Amino acid sequence: MDSLLNQVPIGLSIGAVLLLVALGLTFTFGQMGVVNMAHGEFIMAGGYTAYMLQDWAGSQAVLAALPVAFAVAGALGWVLERLAIRHFYGRPLDTLLLTWGVSLVLQQAARDLFGAPNVQVVAPGWLTGRIEVLGGALPYARLFIMALAVACVAGIWLYLSRSRPGRRMRAVMQNRQLAEVSGVATARVDQLTFFIGSGLAGVAGVALTLIGPVGPSIGTYYIVDAFLVVVAGGLGQLRGAVIAAVALGMLNSYAEFWTDASLAKVIVFAVVIGFLQVRPQGMFVLRSRALT
Repeated sequence: MDSLLNQVPIGLSIGAVLLLVALGLTFTFGQMGVVNMAHGEFIMAGGYTAYMLQDWAGSQAVLAALPVAFAVAGALGWVLERLAIRHFYGRPLDTLLLTWGVSLVLQQAARDLFGAPNVQVVAPGWLTGRIEVLGGALPYARLFIMALAVACVAGIWLYLSRSRPGRRMRAVMQNRQLAEVSGVATARVDQLTFFIGSGLAGVAGVALTLIGPVGPSIGTYYIVDAFLVVVAGGLGQLRGAVIAAVALGMLNSYAEFWTDASLAKVIVFAVVIGFLQVRPQGMFVLRSRALT
């Protein structure tokens, strides 16, 4: 029983990582319908931002990198949307192929700039310990990631529900044509949406430096899991993404406890496929104001 209870904080920490990685996709994929395979490379950009800031900020590079990585990854996403993706709205297969090609270019650019070997980011001293939870040890770094995920979710919720740009974003998501005739500049909303979604990927990249090294391929390890979270939670549904991330984190934790890491991934993937067979729209369905 103690061993089973020990998996709870581990599952929650895995869910927090999945949530951070998937938050950006709730905007770019869940709300805009863009299959952005370059999302993982925006995560990579956030990790390398923390690495580059080490010379200036030292062991506090992780904290200093959070706003900088948001801006850097957001700017990359904004440029991608302006130069290419805006010409392919409503064509998900084309955006998939386009962003997959962009991801390969960004990975090669990272290899040219930083080299092929992974690099390590030094964590702050106050994140190097661990705490006893339910009879098991949970690193402070994982607790920090969980707190960061909660802060990001709260910030997104406040933005969508309390700010004028957030309400415009929801209006475009629910009915783009009606928003356009109501005077909403949907093109600007698309730019801002992609900037925020990509910036959140950069924040996730900084968080991932606390649990492992950064390399050109770091984004590919998480992109599939991020899509699973968004699809299982329901496209464009923030609460669905939160619940799905926690559920998949717990499932992965217990599956890995009983089997191994590789088989646990297979079990999680199979469970998600089975769930989508029963409820293909995900946990929650976007309420649209479109006329029928």
